[in-house]
Amino acid sequence: MSTEGIRAMTADAAPASEVRLRAGELSRDSRRVIGPLNGYHHETYAFPLPEESELSARFERAKLRAPRPGLLWFDRRCFASEDLLLTALQGRITRIPEIIEVGGGVHLQGFIEGVTLDGGARSLPGRCLPGRYPGGRGLSRRHHGQLERFFHELVSIDPKALEEREVKRVCAPADRTDDGDSAAFLDRLIGFTEEQVYRRHGAPYQRLFEELGVGAEALVRLRERAVELRRRPFSLLHCDLHRKNLIVDRRGDLWIIDWELAMIGDPLYDLATHLHLMRYPRREAAGVAHRWQRAVERAREGSSYGWEDDLPLLLAYKRVQSVYTDVIRTALLLGERPGRARGALPRAAWRIQRVLAAAARDTSGADQEPNGAAGVTGVTGVGGAAGVAGAAGVPSYRQVVVAYRNWFRTARPPEALTPSGS
Repeated sequence: MSTEGIRAMTADAAPASEVRLRAGELSRDSRRVIGPLNGYHHETYAFPLPEESELSARFERAKLRAPRPGLLWFDRRCFASEDLLLTALQGRITRIPEIIEVGGGVHLQGFIEGVTLDGGARSLPGRCLPGRYPGGRGLSRRHHGQLERFFHELVSIDPKALEEREVKRVCAPADRTDDGDSAAFLDRLIGFTEEQVYRRHGAPYQRLFEELGVGAEALVRLRERAVELRRRPFSLLHCDLHRKNLIVDRRGDLWIIDWELAMIGDPLYDLATHLHLMRYPRREAAGVAHRWQRAVERAREGSSYGWEDDLPLLLAYKRVQSVYTDVIRTALLLGERPGRARGALPRAAWRIQRVLAAAARDTSGADQEPNGAAGVTGVTGVGGAAGVAGAAGVPSYRQVVVAYRNWFRTARPPEALTPSGS
């Protein structure tokens, strides 16, 4: 069985965590609990719903999710509770998981049976769902229309209304940027990547960074360019719209799941994140961008102001951010299963080499990735991204393999911070 990237575990093999025990209680039969589902930020279990559940008339299964303690956060967080945010969005965003509180601050989400856009199935055992959606394949016209509607609904929500519904934010008011100040918003994102990811979380990996030629120069250059961004009214952002978070249900409709990285900010950042993560074919990326522009302008005038000029810089930030994030997460994942690290390293090294190459592109006019700015707006360079691999240039595949092997000989990821089930 393959569901949402599940690491399917039987009730006997699964660790008896508090979250799993609670899932067993809610399911009335712990043997039918599936999980933990693969996911970095949450420990998640799925189980068939008892007939008396409020959700049972519309869903066959429910998800119980709880934040994993002690994680490295690679993205700036905004909301204290995904559950409370989803509760506030009910009836305002089409096709997001329905959510109910079952007591003691515990929430259940309806589990969307379907197919993720990366080709993973989410159906019950023995039930087949038509169609697969491998990475890089385009979306149907229907799904593009539903995605456009989603962007429209997202920007239509007044951020102040979320505060009125007591959706608490984790960042202090003094640390928030003024509405519309897109330059300050990007500056805060860059600052988080530099201080929290590269310097603080990345401290145990400095030798690995050095051997890969990765420094902070690219972030410095991006920060210099951030002041050029135009002002756009802030809105609610999902910030994690990749193929595993987009579900096609049995009726062929598109659902949006996993809202833990949602924040308030520049709506163009959501488009940049989506294009970066989806890796659309070039022509389709341009179509998505123009649909986004149409959707957000209908929702709130000025939301796309200067988007064609500013999108390349935001895409450059996403490519650079991926370097620091992926270098550390690859070390974490390989270190979690040292016995399998030798077999997993070649594939991981290819990915890291591609990430480094994408981030190191400069203004020389070299072809962009299919998800890059050139494929969307016709701009072939942004500056700022150059320098992520240092003066020595992008390391080869073999050099990446050697760098990880050398690092593992002398160091290990901090065990307390190693994610499980990711």
